[in-house]
Amino acid sequence: MRCRNGILVAAKMDKVNSANIQTMIDKHADANATLCTDEATIYKGIEGYKQLMVNHSAGQYVDGTAHTNGIESVWALLKRGYNGVFHHFSDKHIGRYVDEFVFRLNDDNVKRSTLDRIDSIVFGFSGNRLSYKMLVLT
Repeated sequence: MRCRNGILVAAKMDKVNSANIQTMIDKHADANATLCTDEATIYKGIEGYKQLMVNHSAGQYVDGTAHTNGIESVWALLKRGYNGVFHHFSDKHIGRYVDEFVFRLNDDNVKRSTLDRIDSIVFGFSGNRLSYKMLVLT
């Protein structure tokens, strides 16, 4: 999910269905949020939010304020990382790859100095240990 202010929330889901999407939205979206989605059936059962929808299969990509351009750009960057840098996301670590892209996008990507970004990375490492055994063997 990506807010219009640019804040991104993403996570690996073991099963993508309407119930899990609803749980994710309830956990992270403001109660007064307006959801902008495409026509995928997975979004049709979402309850408790105003919902605007665009119909990509009919060639509609914007309908007034409704569009999915923000999240589409996230998918494009993630795919570019997959194809151009990593070449593979293992099931075991896909959540870590997603977290990396969320961090990059939420940390203003290129708007901050390199040293400020390094500080953010080091702060994020604090208390989070990933041993070789956890990375590879288990």
